[in-house]
Amino acid sequence: MRKVLFFITAVIFISCDDQLVSAEYKDMPTSGWAIEDVATFQIEPQDTINKYDIFINLRNTHEYEYNNLWLISQIKFPQGKVVTDTLQYQMAAPDGKFLGKGSNDVFENKLWLREGIRFRESGNYQLALKHAMRKNGEVNGDAQLKGILNVGYSIEKQLHDGSN
Repeated sequence: MRKVLFFITAVIFISCDDQLVSAEYKDMPTSGWAIEDVATFQIEPQDTINKYDIFINLRNTHEYEYNNLWLISQIKFPQGKVVTDTLQYQMAAPDGKFLGKGSNDVFENKLWLREGIRFRESGNYQLALKHAMRKNGEVNGDAQLKGILNVGYSIEKQLHDGSN
C-alpha cells in the first residue's frame, strides 16, 4: 500500500511541473535510513547547453526527530571529476511544525542542491546522497535515521529569468 501511495503521489507531483526534466526516488527502510546507506542515482542529461536546477526531494513523517537535516551529496561527472558538498536544511519551524507540503502524516520537501548548472560533459552523471545526522554531544552519527520515507532528486529546466 505504501508503494502504491508513493507512486500516485510521485505521478501527481511530477505531472504538475512543466519544467521537470527528470526525477527519481528511493524508498528508505521502515527501520530508518542507515548512516552507511547511500542513495545513488544515475543521471543522463538531455543536453550540454541549457541551464538546470537540481533539487533533493524528501518525504518525512512525524517520526523524524530533528528540526534540521545534514546531508552529504556527491556528484560524479562522466570524465571523473567529483564534487562533494555537506548541506544543511531546515526541516521544522522553531515551534516544531514540519516544513514542506503535506498532510498531518507525511511532508514533502523540495530542497535546493544546485542552481543554474549546465551538464557540460556528455555521458552519465552519478548523484549520491548520504545523511550525516547525529545527536547533540555525540561524535558518532545516528545509526538509523527514522522518519524519512523516500529520498530522491529532480532536475528542472531553469527559466530564462533565473526563477522557477
